[in-house]
Amino acid sequence: MAPNVPEQYKKGWKPPFQQQEVAPGQQRKLDPPPLDDITADGKPYKPAGKLEGRKAIITGADSGIGRSVALLFALEGADLTLTYLPGEKKDAADMVDLIKKKTNNARKIQTLEYDLRKEEACQQLIKKHLEFHGKLDAIVLNHGTQNANEYLLSLPTEQWHETFDTNIHSFFYICKAAIPHLEQGSTIVFDASINMAVGHPELIDYTATKGAMIGFMRALSNQIIGDKGIRCNAVAPGPIWTPLIPATMTEESIKKFGVTVPMGRAGQPVEVATAFVYLTSADSSYIGGQVIHVNGGVVIE
Repeated sequence: MAPNVPEQYKKGWKPPFQQQEVAPGQQRKLDPPPLDDITADGKPYKPAGKLEGRKAIITGADSGIGRSVALLFALEGADLTLTYLPGEKKDAADMVDLIKKKTNNARKIQTLEYDLRKEEACQQLIKKHLEFHGKLDAIVLNHGTQNANEYLLSLPTEQWHETFDTNIHSFFYICKAAIPHLEQGSTIVFDASINMAVGHPELIDYTATKGAMIGFMRALSNQIIGDKGIRCNAVAPGPIWTPLIPATMTEESIKKFGVTVPMGRAGQPVEVATAFVYLTSADSSYIGGQVIHVNGGVVIE
């Protein structure tokens, strides 16, 4: 391995234990920070204009995978509407500053603070995007929540409903509001999880929503890919070093985080974000209703 490759890409790397009180956590509190645009060869991500002229919505864009997706989309030429949770304004501002610096202030960016569990907020998101950008070509639904729980009988019913409201009901609201404004060649990409395939025992509610997400994506793809020419796909990451993880993970769990996959390390947001670029660009023009598994080599049948 080349000497300039970051430590995070070396086999056996796992993040140090650092717990935050709420999920998702805050990007600026992570040490070391997740890698947004440095690829596994130690080099900066090299854009090729793959998304020039695209107007995209990316949810949960203030940190983790969403932050890296936003940066790579901007580098590839897309103008953006980015959402963040109430209370995450500092991470969102830092992310916008990063994009402006990396693109020499060439991208048109709108940030919106929304609780997307509410259908009205999802409708407003589409409305505000169209008012600001004039058209909508691409949607990345990345926002989500998870809280670990070891036993079904102690899982609060309120948590079950909140997880579904955040991780799947909001996806329905956004797609329903957006589809009338999407033209042929537009794309919708969902951020799913390896857990929907392997069944994480401490994340029953989260895992269930990710399974529902894949079912929804495939059915929606079959509904709109033919007549409307809108492609729907998903990326299923895991385990990736993001603020969603340390907000809920125990010290015992963090000791195993990433090292149990065949590649023997946790992944970085940029390694997932490249899949979102691919599924949004013309490179994937013959792909619909599919899931790309970015998970360190775990085989999913």
